[in-house]
Amino acid sequence: MIGISSGDAPAAMKAFRPGSGTIAGVLPSAPRDNDSWDDDVSREIARSAPGRSSSGFYAGAPEPASRIGPRGGDPEEEEEEFDEEIPVVPVRRQLSVAIAGFAGLLGLGLVLGAQTSGPDARLPYAIVVFGVQLLYILAFTMAIRPPAAGTVAGVCVAAALAADYLAVNREPAGILPLLLVAAGGYVVAIVGQFIRPDDRMHVRDALSGTLLIVVGVVSFAQLIVLTRKPVGTQAVLVCLTAVAVAVLVAHLVDAFFPRPRIAPQVPRGATGIVVGAMLGTLAAAGLGSVLVLPFTPAKGALLGFVAAGVAGLVDLAVNYSEVGRRMAGDTPTFWVARHMQGPLGAFALALPGAYVLTVFVLS
Repeated sequence: MIGISSGDAPAAMKAFRPGSGTIAGVLPSAPRDNDSWDDDVSREIARSAPGRSSSGFYAGAPEPASRIGPRGGDPEEEEEEFDEEIPVVPVRRQLSVAIAGFAGLLGLGLVLGAQTSGPDARLPYAIVVFGVQLLYILAFTMAIRPPAAGTVAGVCVAAALAADYLAVNREPAGILPLLLVAAGGYVVAIVGQFIRPDDRMHVRDALSGTLLIVVGVVSFAQLIVLTRKPVGTQAVLVCLTAVAVAVLVAHLVDAFFPRPRIAPQVPRGATGIVVGAMLGTLAAAGLGSVLVLPFTPAKGALLGFVAAGVAGLVDLAVNYSEVGRRMAGDTPTFWVARHMQGPLGAFALALPGAYVLTVFVLS
């Protein structure tokens, strides 16, 4: 009988081999068999056991990477990999200045055209508006690329001509004919997209894009309608100035201080958007203080706040949509159309709010 102290009991029990009746390590001369505790079983148990450190302790320091390979699931490594997958698009200073200049020139042309328009001189302003509508069709059709793009562009040109004609000659001047033209143009564009089988498959995905193109084109005709209202010309001055200042200042600030970034993929900064909207509202309030009644600084600020806010959001949404198309693997838009899209969309989609405020606040 062999006596085993209490301190050696665990080690002895670990060394016991079932079926042999002996205790290995305690009796060195005892024979070994491989019936149920062979090398393969030992390797399986070693694999299922906790990791052993190089110093021989369980749950200790991990083995060097050269011996056991890199460990997966490290939060810091995953975070670094995630950061590397998001490229930060640099802000191109000259491009931001160029877009700001285009927005300023566009607003100046539309404002001066409205100031020179009169009961017997509406046609020149209609020609100016039609030229801007053509630029809008070019930019947004090339950017959105709806099914049957040529058909959609042709329908939009026809809708622009019809809207401008009704805005110049319709008595009394109102927005209802323009709404009918927009609805009719949208229906015709959708029908045109169903003609070809290849285009028919993508119509459902392009419904919102087609609506944006048609509505934006017809929206510019509201400028002609507003010049026929008693205080419409002054309202055009206030709203277009607010839009032009908001977009111009936003891009100028982005050129020199694009911080904080809206998103890594979007080359815009929140500071420019906020400062642009504030200065656009301030400019509208200043014009409201010098124009005749019913304009007041408060009413001018209200018109400017709505116009500048909508313009800034639309301009930013254009950048997001372009980034989304690029990340989806679509072919990049022609660079001229891509960079004109923001200011043109800002002016087009800010006009409905300006018209509603002119009718319900200033009239």
